[in-house]
Amino acid sequence: MATKTEKRSSNGSAATVRFATKIDVPVDTRDKINAILNQQLADTADLASQIKHAHWNVKGKDFYQLHLLFDTFAECALGWADEIAERIATLGGYAKGTVRMAAGASRLDEYPTEAIDGPEHVRALVEAYANYCATTRAAIDATDKLGDPTTADLLTEVSGDADKNLWFLEAHLQA
Repeated sequence: MATKTEKRSSNGSAATVRFATKIDVPVDTRDKINAILNQQLADTADLASQIKHAHWNVKGKDFYQLHLLFDTFAECALGWADEIAERIATLGGYAKGTVRMAAGASRLDEYPTEAIDGPEHVRALVEAYANYCATTRAAIDATDKLGDPTTADLLTEVSGDADKNLWFLEAHLQA
């Protein structure tokens, strides 16, 4: 049976849920790292849903190649989300991973519903990826400063993959 503790906020709601672990990162530091990771989880889940939206709705002469590319990128983002959520759990935290939790916490802009043809979807995803890449690098710096090289390494791997995906998208817009 897992041991669960809750840190209550001033209004009585559960601010932090944590589980017992023998990992040698101090509890307060783990809480800070897990807050950063839950933010990244929300952004990552939102990015994955935006990519899937583009995958389902792309039209035009490059339909087939973009349909496949977007699906590959969505699978990649879902893999990042899984790794991030598992790191939260490893550190004794609670991964806030539902669609509603992600939607409420994501820092990504809303996906433009007017995007229909391939270039419109590519431009929308370039913007989403650029934002995601920037916030991921900030999370790397923050977790590194908190003394957690393992989390920083995980996010560095995510950052490298996201940068590469951004490059693939931008190449579609360059002549």
